[in-house]
Amino acid sequence: MWETLADDEKINKAKEVLISNGINVEIAEDKSAAIKILKKIIPEGSEVMTASSTTLAQIGFLDMLKTGKNGWRDKKQLVLNEPDAAKRAELRKHSVITKYFLGSVHAVTEDGKLLTASASGSQLGAYAFTADNLILVVGTQKIVKDLDDGFKRIKDESLRLEDKRMKDAGYKGSFIGEILIMERIMPEARKVTVIFIKEKLGF
Repeated sequence: MWETLADDEKINKAKEVLISNGINVEIAEDKSAAIKILKKIIPEGSEVMTASSTTLAQIGFLDMLKTGKNGWRDKKQLVLNEPDAAKRAELRKHSVITKYFLGSVHAVTEDGKLLTASASGSQLGAYAFTADNLILVVGTQKIVKDLDDGFKRIKDESLRLEDKRMKDAGYKGSFIGEILIMERIMPEARKVTVIFIKEKLGF
């Protein structure tokens, strides 16, 4: 149920509503097209922070960021490379004000609501307010009918797969700590862009 890609009608319906709510929308046919869009949106030399995102890994963006291609500066690596736990936690808090913040969401409703679940809430500050440029890369299997389906998708699909991923990596698992619903943006304050990719990507 949750793995079926949305058809063009559903994609365009969601796109129209998102744009009317102040959110920019790009549509990519595949991973490589999405990377081209990201190169267009993010200026060379920009500082970039990423939320934990299987989607960004699957399209190859995280590897590209680590190699320094396009001159982008990987803020997350600066955080992870800090050996002192207290300083690392402080850097993570400050990372939400990075000019370009990238991630994904767990569901997009046809009437233009973006749902993101998080265990720690670490990315939600950037999503909700602090990122001047928020870019959300989304596989179109995440487009659902309404909020009820969005919450079901989070609990039945996203959490199940994230819990497995965490356990496979040697951790205890995952849980839902907080859920953010984004509906309308004030474009004069900041820029939010959704890139829909017509491939099954992420959780």
